[in-house]
Amino acid sequence: MFQDTQPAPLGAFGDGMDEFRVGSRAEIVTLLRRLLDAGADLFVSAPNGAHLRTTLWTVDTARGKLSLVADPSEPQLARLVDAGEALVVGYLDHVKLQFDLAAPLLVHGAGGATLHAELPQEMFRFQRRQSYRVRTPPRSAAVAMLRHPSLPEMSLALRVIDVSIGGCALFVPDDVPPLAPGARLHGVRVELDASTRFAVTLTLQHVTSLDADSGGVRLGCSFDELDGDAQRALQRYIDHTQKRRRLLSLE
Repeated sequence: MFQDTQPAPLGAFGDGMDEFRVGSRAEIVTLLRRLLDAGADLFVSAPNGAHLRTTLWTVDTARGKLSLVADPSEPQLARLVDAGEALVVGYLDHVKLQFDLAAPLLVHGAGGATLHAELPQEMFRFQRRQSYRVRTPPRSAAVAMLRHPSLPEMSLALRVIDVSIGGCALFVPDDVPPLAPGARLHGVRVELDASTRFAVTLTLQHVTSLDADSGGVRLGCSFDELDGDAQRALQRYIDHTQKRRRLLSLE
């Protein structure tokens, strides 16, 4: 959905930006430190067209500051500072992070130059939607309801193990007759939670053996003919599931 190094056009989302906004200072600091620890490339762009590729140098929570590596010989640097504001884009795995860089200041020191700014008050995070997959909560009743393609009289309610915007994995108990890869299943009803329910056609991609004690196999499926409302509901579910897990990790 987004070009790799370009800031996302936030105005295009209208009132839906809260789904992507990170406002917790603790969570923002955690994400910045992960970018720092990973040495992740950051792409900085200013309204006047100046742009810079760099990395984080420090995240100073006591002073509420961050600094970026800066090369004084970089011709774009002076224009970026003159602009007085910029947007920063970086990646953690399949997540695109974006935040404002307000009043950047070039600081020269013994170890070289750095670009200083206040810690951002908010951050936006966007999934690379076709690739990010979340496991359903262990105590959830996430299921896919369908009829067996070889035995139409057999109704199945298969547990959803994990899900992405492009497909899902289902747990198939050993007592269910085998389902063959390549089969297409029409009229499948997926129920992930009380507010995420949709009908879809599944294409069976592969069958994976689980451990001997599991009592079944893992069935990898892709979604076909998923309408716009279902896509939006599914993306909200993926974002909210990941957000809950991030919050739990901070406790």
